[in-house]
Amino acid sequence: MKAVVWHGIGDIRMDDVPEPVIEASTDAVVRLTASAICGTDLHFIRGTFSGMKSGQVLGHEAVGIVEAVGAEVRDIQVGQRVIIPSTVGCGTCRYCREGGFAQCDNANPQGKRAGTVFFGGPEAAGGLRGLQAEKARVPWADTNLVPVPPEISDDQAILMSDILPTGWFGADLADIKPGETVAVFGCGPVGLMAIASAFVMGAGRVIAVDRLPDRLAMAEKLGAETVNFDQVNPAARIVGLTDGDGADKVIDAVGIDAQHAQGGPAAPGLLGKVKEAVIGRVTEPMAHAHGGHFIAGDKPAQALDWAIESVRKSGGVSIIGVYPPTDREFPIGQAMNKNLTLRMGNCNHRRYYDVLMEHVRSGRLDPVKILTEVEPLTGAIAAYEAFDQRQPGWIKVELEPAA
Repeated sequence: MKAVVWHGIGDIRMDDVPEPVIEASTDAVVRLTASAICGTDLHFIRGTFSGMKSGQVLGHEAVGIVEAVGAEVRDIQVGQRVIIPSTVGCGTCRYCREGGFAQCDNANPQGKRAGTVFFGGPEAAGGLRGLQAEKARVPWADTNLVPVPPEISDDQAILMSDILPTGWFGADLADIKPGETVAVFGCGPVGLMAIASAFVMGAGRVIAVDRLPDRLAMAEKLGAETVNFDQVNPAARIVGLTDGDGADKVIDAVGIDAQHAQGGPAAPGLLGKVKEAVIGRVTEPMAHAHGGHFIAGDKPAQALDWAIESVRKSGGVSIIGVYPPTDREFPIGQAMNKNLTLRMGNCNHRRYYDVLMEHVRSGRLDPVKILTEVEPLTGAIAAYEAFDQRQPGWIKVELEPAA
């Protein structure tokens, strides 16, 4: 079968790889009808996320049809159309039972203290083969496959694999109250879904921060006011827009910020030429499908600094942009002295599908609004090039395998 395969920094290829098979009695094999490209995939290509092995299939977002199930799979049936949530849980450990699927005790073969498992990532993230392929093996199928009702299209469903649940997770962590003012840093796909989710949760006003005109325009279409941080200090602007108070809640959908390129490794258009340039360097935001391309100068945690500065006293900050475990930079003094509530983490995707299915079916949330490109899987390398170069309008890219 065809799949997008990582061979090394700056080197991805469309390869023929073996089809997946049932390896455990709780597995399923899914024929994929849609997958997607994410900013996280660029991190692997550019070397900002270490631990990738040559031969790894990329991708952590997919929709498909179940082709086979293991002997112990009870709830998922062959022939069902399903979403594959990006993060993986066993469904039975303490954390999964509590809804904390991203902290599953059993999914990561490196043990209880290991990190979140997701498809198409490095060994530290479980090493599961990714979803930019024609088929995929899904462990613990009863937990990690979500049946899709017929009234929800594949275009809607693919954005429910990661982007919509993560945006909803960010708004949920922020604990938004009716009428509150919410600031969202990063208008990539997750930031845009956080904006939409904040309004559904009752936000009276959303202020969105980014620098790319197409992303700011999309945020405005979703109802947000926008701030371009290339033109003004966003924290000062948010404080000014709120009569000197600051936003009630702030969502950081960026993570560790991209360094300003100045001809360096983060410059766009380096796919295929990046190997020598990026080894050992921080380039794109290390966010799992999050802000992406949020270039905010040379300070690695600039977006988080702005978030802390722009929230009101006794307000709340939700951090869904990913920061690496080695990052020790945090404005703790300012946060403490403002009596802030901080909540953060990797999205527990599986936790949110019941409520999100209803919101999408009713039209209260329509994730397709941010889907800008649909390309064939066989054209994935060219699609990566355009996405990497930040072609105007390329916000979210869906890949469709051949029929």
